[in-house]
Amino acid sequence: MANERLRASISANAATIQTVALQVGVDPKTVERWITTDRTPHRTHRWKTATLLGVDEVYLWPSIARQAETASASELVTYYPHRGVVPVDLWSSLIDNAVSHVEVLVYAGLFLFDGHPELAERLSRKARSGAQVRILLGNPASDVLRQWGEEEGIGADLAARARMTRRYLEPAMATPGVEVRLHETILYNSLYRFDEDVLVNPHVLGAPAGQNPVLHFRYIPGGRSFRHYMKSFDYAWERGTSA
Repeated sequence: MANERLRASISANAATIQTVALQVGVDPKTVERWITTDRTPHRTHRWKTATLLGVDEVYLWPSIARQAETASASELVTYYPHRGVVPVDLWSSLIDNAVSHVEVLVYAGLFLFDGHPELAERLSRKARSGAQVRILLGNPASDVLRQWGEEEGIGADLAARARMTRRYLEPAMATPGVEVRLHETILYNSLYRFDEDVLVNPHVLGAPAGQNPVLHFRYIPGGRSFRHYMKSFDYAWERGTSA
């Protein structure tokens, strides 16, 4: 049977077998066989193809659903009952070892800068070395921050914390490669991505973020969890405005 989902996804993206092959790093005849014989590619090629076409690899190759489920579960490194028990050394090592990406989605995230006073300079050094640094902060003037501050029981203090974090970031904002945006999205999770690791801090209604659990995921080819959360980051980033 032919893989009509793959064929349709290529067409929907105005792509061709040749362009997909070039981006994925295989011969065009290989892509043709994926379509005409419904052959399942190696997981690295599946992931690249699915990412290129903007769909989930399980949609393109349903037969790997169990494999993807196992990989996704394996991405969970550990669980912390609240943010306060995440080891300080873990934050430091993730920041220090990041080479290509540092991406943060928060309302304020002030604790990170309070705990690492030199973080702005470290981010600048990362960017100068070629890393992409993207920080999303809540817009202090937005109704979303006002409402969330009330629901957390800290009122206007949340907006004040967002302003303080932006001030901490100012020394880094002039560095090419460091981008800071403001958002007004309803956050279900705060995200802290360092290369292939992401710390996810779920938001629980009525509780400050620091009192909520933290999940540590590390990307595994074929896994869904890491990529799923980073899609959320991209969704917010696209809707952010300049800080």
